[in-house]
Amino acid sequence: MHSAKIEQPDTLETAGRMAVAGARRIVVKVGSSSLTTPDGLIDTGRIRDLVQVLADRRAQGQEVIVVSSGAVAAGMTPLGLTRRPRDLASQQAAASVGQGLLLAAYTAELAERGLTAAQVLLTVEDMMRRVQHRNAQRTLRRLLDIGAVPIVNENDTVATHELRFGDNDRLAALVAHLMRADALVLLSDVDALYDGNPAAPGTSVVHLVRGALDLDGIDIGSAGKRGVGTGGMVTKVDSARIATQAGIHTVLTSAANARAALTGDRVGTLFAPAGGRRPSARQLWLAHATAGRGSLVLDPGAVTAVVKEKASLLPAGVVRVMGDFSAGDPVDLRDEQGTVVARGLVNYDAAEVPDLMGRSTRWLAREMGPSYERELVHRDDLVVL
Repeated sequence: MHSAKIEQPDTLETAGRMAVAGARRIVVKVGSSSLTTPDGLIDTGRIRDLVQVLADRRAQGQEVIVVSSGAVAAGMTPLGLTRRPRDLASQQAAASVGQGLLLAAYTAELAERGLTAAQVLLTVEDMMRRVQHRNAQRTLRRLLDIGAVPIVNENDTVATHELRFGDNDRLAALVAHLMRADALVLLSDVDALYDGNPAAPGTSVVHLVRGALDLDGIDIGSAGKRGVGTGGMVTKVDSARIATQAGIHTVLTSAANARAALTGDRVGTLFAPAGGRRPSARQLWLAHATAGRGSLVLDPGAVTAVVKEKASLLPAGVVRVMGDFSAGDPVDLRDEQGTVVARGLVNYDAAEVPDLMGRSTRWLAREMGPSYERELVHRDDLVVL
């Protein structure tokens, strides 16, 4: 049996719970195991309960974005699959079947309450380039403006192993930041973060996480996986960290506690927003929603300029190029020992870089033309890792 911590919530926790209850815009993520039966069928009763909670929040004036897992799980039984497939092609086949079933369930339940469901499928590729990034933001804003409820999911049918959000917990945190949400609620089959294995005697709920120090000594592990989802407790805590870096109050709890979490009750674990300067949307997407298509190896002076001085990366500081990438792709910036120190959007194709390395932009402009008088990676398109 679990033991419950009996201390009263402190001022920070109370304020955080109230902030969630009063949020103007909120992102709610629900996991596969909270939407499907053990045999992989969509649990319409659970979706009905969740939609009723969301409809009630809408009636209170909150804007709601749903990030919903469940497409692969919902497609398994119709395809005769008894367990979640491991190969990408089978996962994508299951998602292509299940996504329609999942959206149909949401659409029917929302329609009964006078609300319109809007499907939004995202890929990392969509988020890696400025135009697609802005289009996603613009579309979601417009859907909220006209009163629809966006149902967001990763576009599993076209994603690749190399370019995936990895799990919808992280996707939800990034969508919350993209849309400047006030709160994020992560719903799963685990009711909270515990200070040990939830199945072990004597463990207690961690009601409040102020920062990394509150997690010291806790073996977060991957509690709560039921076999149909992709995320565990580690991914949920990582996602909470992404959201709180952006100043977003985050609650982690079970789907059964959705109403209590959204109305500010003391359920689950509250992650308090980090203090200090918030990263820009650009920086957060580069850090957490992109993967380097290649690498640029920097000399010590360039590492110092990029990491400590927050400067752009110039061709003069690059000693080696690795991989095949095109202008506009994300690339990892490494020191000479191979450590990734930053990531950014490169302004040149990989094939062009060897002729630029070690040269000043002034020399390049004089010898190769004025179009070459530009940074390899501009500081506005760069994030230190």
